[in-house]
Amino acid sequence: MNKINYNPDILSCLANLSNDEVFTPPDTVNKMLDLLPKHLFKSTNTTFLDPACKSGVFLREIAKRLNEGIKNEIPDTQQRINHIFKNQLFGIAITELTSLLSRRTVYCSTKANGKYSVTDNFGDDQGNIIFNKIEHSWRNGNCEFCGANRDSYDRESYLETHAYMFIHTDKLEEIFNMKFDVIIGNPPYQISDGGSGTGISAKPIFHKFIEQAIKLKPSFLCMITPSRWFSGGKGLDGFREKMLRDKRFKVIHDFYSSKDCFPGVNIAGGINYFLWEKNYHGKCYVINHLNDKELKSLRYLDEHDIFIRDNQAIEMISKILNKKNIRLMSDIVYSRNPFGFVSSERGSTKKSINSVKLVSSGGEGFVERDSVKNNNDLIDKFKVIIGKVVPSNGEIDVNPEDGYRVITSPRVLDPGSVHTETYILLNIFDNELEANNFQTYMKLKLPRFLLRLTLSSMNISVKSFSFVPYLNYDKLWNDEEVYRYFDLTANEIEHVQNTIRDLKD
Repeated sequence: MNKINYNPDILSCLANLSNDEVFTPPDTVNKMLDLLPKHLFKSTNTTFLDPACKSGVFLREIAKRLNEGIKNEIPDTQQRINHIFKNQLFGIAITELTSLLSRRTVYCSTKANGKYSVTDNFGDDQGNIIFNKIEHSWRNGNCEFCGANRDSYDRESYLETHAYMFIHTDKLEEIFNMKFDVIIGNPPYQISDGGSGTGISAKPIFHKFIEQAIKLKPSFLCMITPSRWFSGGKGLDGFREKMLRDKRFKVIHDFYSSKDCFPGVNIAGGINYFLWEKNYHGKCYVINHLNDKELKSLRYLDEHDIFIRDNQAIEMISKILNKKNIRLMSDIVYSRNPFGFVSSERGSTKKSINSVKLVSSGGEGFVERDSVKNNNDLIDKFKVIIGKVVPSNGEIDVNPEDGYRVITSPRVLDPGSVHTETYILLNIFDNELEANNFQTYMKLKLPRFLLRLTLSSMNISVKSFSFVPYLNYDKLWNDEEVYRYFDLTANEIEHVQNTIRDLKD
């Protein structure tokens, strides 16, 4: 490397630091800004708000474009900079530290009125990048605005509360007392609700920033968020339904691997950024990104209850749903924890005359038959199960060229057994032949491909099987027979084959 010519943007380096506060790389910010009409950057009247400032990179890149765009209208450089920073750019920092970082990025000084600030219009330290430390509003142990757990966030005054100003108020319009043409940013993604806080149990909050932004009625809204909202899930079902019906979404850029958007950052289910336009009403351009490939489709987002990310899969789904007398596995699969045993339950090592086998992530133990409070009538059936979590932490590190497993290996449990909530009960059978045939079917590529279409987090649920067909298991199916049964084209088969790996173990 030629060190003399190597001059990295410090904000690009920050973007690779951690998953906790995901900083947006300047390159990604500029791709998002490219979605906006160019005339916005040529007007002295356009106003921009970043409601979740971390590094200040959004405001910095907007300032660059405005500085060039309004040059003819305000020729004097200092007057132009003063006008942009005073009248056009506004930000709300998410912590005191990020407020200092953002002001340093935008004003070249941690204090807007500091000695080295590039603008001289402000009479206070904050300028238009504000941070006011506020408290959560506790009700029944959780914040009524964001759902944060009181035990985790009711803390000493010198610690950050993470009570983000933009989503902890019913009076948004009073923050800056003005209307914004563009709201853009990368909001915090989740907050602890008292669970493990690992991302599997943490409570999403990014959608609350989107909902608040829409309340302000901007002309344009552009944000980058996890893609898990596409299929709903914890705290996101209502939000997903509203968003999929909203015809003001104009463009969605969807990245299956978050690393293609945030180098070095793993976010299960991938990432997306979108353009929402107040005066637009129509179909949305959905653009799939996988490595360096792009696939575009112009379509409505609410064609199905679950948003289909994969543009190449739309026709396949239609073929399956339109198949005569077809049944879907979402009507077959049992809901979470059918026998009432939590994941940590291991049972006893001692077997008694009235005990049944308990299968858990820790192996096999025994529980008394009368301790099975739910679905007691299923104990003496053959059961086919899979793990409730997508392998390898959501397969976020999988090289797409290697293909995806999607599920753990299906397993047949004999009569006289139950399992913990570590597993999903796919179906029950009276005879072993059908159970084994169904187990083999779930290893085939098309069922797993259709299952993967609905996944945008690490967890598998009943809804995840909304497009997986349920067939007759008197016979043993193979991949070629399933493709033929649903009249898949050669291109569709190739797409499935290239996406899903063999599941032999």
